[in-house]
Amino acid sequence: MQNNPSRTTLAAYGSLAFPLAAAFIALQVFVPTFYAESTGLSLTAIGVVLLIARLCDTVTDPIVGYMSDLTPTRWQRRKLFVVLAAPLIAISTYFLFNPPEQVGSAYLLSWTIAIYIAGTLAIVPLGAWGAELSPDYNKRSSIAGIRVAFGLTGSLAALLFAVIFAGESSAELGKTLSGVTWLVIITLFAATLLAAFLVPDDKETELPENTLKAAWDVVSKPTPFRQLLASFFLNAVGNAIPASLFILYVTHVLGAADAVGRMLFLYFVCSALSVPVWVAISKRLGKHQTWTIAILLAAAFFVWTPFLGTESLTIFYVIVIVTGFATGADLVLPTAINGDLIEWDALQTGYKRPGLFFALWGTATKLSFALAIGIAFPLLDVFGFSATGDNDANAIQGLAVLYGLPCIGFKLTALLIMRGYPITEARHKEIRAELDAKENAAAG
Repeated sequence: MQNNPSRTTLAAYGSLAFPLAAAFIALQVFVPTFYAESTGLSLTAIGVVLLIARLCDTVTDPIVGYMSDLTPTRWQRRKLFVVLAAPLIAISTYFLFNPPEQVGSAYLLSWTIAIYIAGTLAIVPLGAWGAELSPDYNKRSSIAGIRVAFGLTGSLAALLFAVIFAGESSAELGKTLSGVTWLVIITLFAATLLAAFLVPDDKETELPENTLKAAWDVVSKPTPFRQLLASFFLNAVGNAIPASLFILYVTHVLGAADAVGRMLFLYFVCSALSVPVWVAISKRLGKHQTWTIAILLAAAFFVWTPFLGTESLTIFYVIVIVTGFATGADLVLPTAINGDLIEWDALQTGYKRPGLFFALWGTATKLSFALAIGIAFPLLDVFGFSATGDNDANAIQGLAVLYGLPCIGFKLTALLIMRGYPITEARHKEIRAELDAKENAAAG
């Protein structure tokens, strides 16, 4: 295994995040509103469909993680899954983002499940693959940072279509999604070819005989992984609720529909610029301490969003800048921390199973989005809010409160869970030394 993979290797690896991020930012931000405005489906129906799709998809992560761990090294285990996933992602992206004029819940459900499953085939092995490129505590932050930087660039490229086709009607959203479709398809095949030829995939895994029981033990017992996973999940829910409501919030609360694309673009520019900053800070303070600072920063600014209105556009731009900057830490640091736990697990159990760890990570990510959609869209109906009709002051205020306050509650709860996290850089070095000693003893 390379401890210091070359820049070419890292760029080829990271490039895979570009099309995946472009596809899934569009799915999260544009698809719910587009289907609400153009298909006649109710907000509750869309929320329920997306929740069901996510719940169906969660069972695939452990399966894909286990299978990628189990696949023989001579078959290029992570690489094999990524290559097989590419055409499936392309097909499902096309049909989900370009629906015919008359569609129902079944169409949205089937193609959403399809893109989720196809994405799982790539994303879970991709996370494990990155953790295997280097065992170094700080190098893993850099590898995760490169992947996140490519992902944020993909998100920005997708959002650029929203800037170009800015407007209040579903037709503009339709043009945006059509543009994103071809962006995803073209860059997906280019990145897959680069990774297939330039990134090594030769790390051995060691799996327990009873894989299901061993996987259950990781999450059922009080371990650092369970602590991290719970914190990551709640923080992700806190991020996903406002992400799902962003277009509606800016359009109806701030009265600035034409600014949606610019705001989203600015948000992800700030996220991309912040990644090297957070990586540098983490090398001085530690990963989970730095992540804590970023969460507090986001919460301190986001708490004002329920109190804004049409006269507060400048204030919201400031919030977009600061919370976008904080999001860079959310994207890079928890994943890097999860990579460190692979060695912790190996020392505790004797197993090497990064696919499992990133499968459970993927499940938490998907559940967070499912819970966010399942909470937000039905509650909007309860508040009497309509995506296509007129709304009174109470409905608008309900949207504003739902956009802001749950995010703060989930993030602060995530911080409480993360208190006292034990795997610091010093502890990770001790774990690596103990593992090296065991391996040397076994070899000798």
